[in-house]
Order: sequence, then C-alpha cells, then structure tokens
Amino acid sequence: MGVWHGRSKRKKSGGRLRPHRKKRLYELGREPAETRVGEEKKVKRIRTRGGGEKLRLKVTPTANVTDRRTGRGRVVRILGVKHNPANIHYARQNIITRGAIIETEIGTARVTNRPGQEGVVNAVLIEEKTKTE
Repeated sequence: MGVWHGRSKRKKSGGRLRPHRKKRLYELGREPAETRVGEEKKVKRIRTRGGGEKLRLKVTPTANVTDRRTGRGRVVRILGVKHNPANIHYARQNIITRGAIIETEIGTARVTNRPGQEGVVNAVLIEEKTKTE
C-alpha cells in the first residue's frame, strides 16, 4: 500500500467526511529514505513526476566535508551520528538527514543537503579534531 497525502476521511470532531473525488496521482507520497552510516554505498534511483530522477542514498560510508575557513572540501569517512534535530531516535540509529551533526575522521560536521533526495552527503566542518600525538 502506498503513502497518500490527501485529505483525511475524518473531521476534527471525529465525524465522517465524504469524498468528493477519487485519489489523484499527485497526492502520492513515499516512505522516507532514512540514510544510514555503513560500509558500502547503496543508492536507489527513483523516477519522479515529469520524468526527473531522485537518488535515494540508503547507506553511505563517506561525506563531502568543506572547511569554511580554508574553503577546501574533502571526502572523509563518517564515524557516526552525534545529534539529529529531525528525530531524537535518529542519532542512536545512525540515520543522516539535513541538519544532522556527524562525527568524521577530521572532526564534527553539520549536514547541509538532503541525502535521501540527492544521493550524497554534503557537510560543513563545525569543530576540527585536535591532533594528540
């Protein structure tokens, strides 16, 4: 059964609303991608209305992290998700969404894009790891 974003069949009071038309294709929705941190990158292609394409990133080991001070970007390994404002349980499950704070091998970074729609994880460095030798 698909996800449907149409009007509810119930009023706020609990009374029944009678449908004035059938369901429409543009009211269809999809399950969230819930991109996870893993060993091997897994991307799924989704056809959208109008023939376009979205890339559902299901699992990823890396992120494109940009250091704002230097302006340099690097592909780095993701160690885990520290905090996710979208859902309190997402950090525990290692699910990445836009705005999530991730721990990488070069430091802490904030995700700036939507991995479930674009197929990659882009982030900006918040706090650099200090080298302890």
